Amino acid sequence: MTADSPRTIVLLRHAKADWPSVADHERPLADRGRLDAAAAGRRLADDGITPELALCSTAVRTRETWKLAAHEMPHRPKTVYEERLYEATLGDLLALLTETPDEIGSLLLIGHNPGTHALADALAGGAEGDTAARMSRGFPTAAFAVVTFSGSWKSVEHGVGRLTAFWAPHD
Repeated sequence: MTADSPRTIVLLRHAKADWPSVADHERPLADRGRLDAAAAGRRLADDGITPELALCSTAVRTRETWKLAAHEMPHRPKTVYEERLYEATLGDLLALLTETPDEIGSLLLIGHNPGTHALADALAGGAEGDTAARMSRGFPTAAFAVVTFSGSWKSVEHGVGRLTAFWAPHD
């Protein structure tokens, strides 16, 4: 894979979390969240989306989301649990993407809002059409967006990509 090769970024928001009396970072998935996380994994598999690398927040709800989604996929990518994804701003997420090695063609990021939605909006830079309209109505738990672009990961910036898919569990 060269620096000018096509790239795919899949942005998956964690599934619905429960609200037990634990620290935010330690919140587990709710029953609905477990079902929706598995559904997201099935949809990724059905759409033929096979990331080479998954970057997952260290929060319990994101790790559980990824475990359930990955179980539904035929090919499980290498997974890196990344502390910087928890409470990441748009700037943090863009900086993290630029660290991706150019050998990686497809990256899955499992994170939190508002950063996940902000990153999808920023990368797609004014996307239009039905897919963009659906995403503009919100980025619910267990939803994912797929953005493609050409070039090096080091060149990731606002407006570099094209929104090619958006899925939410209760669409």
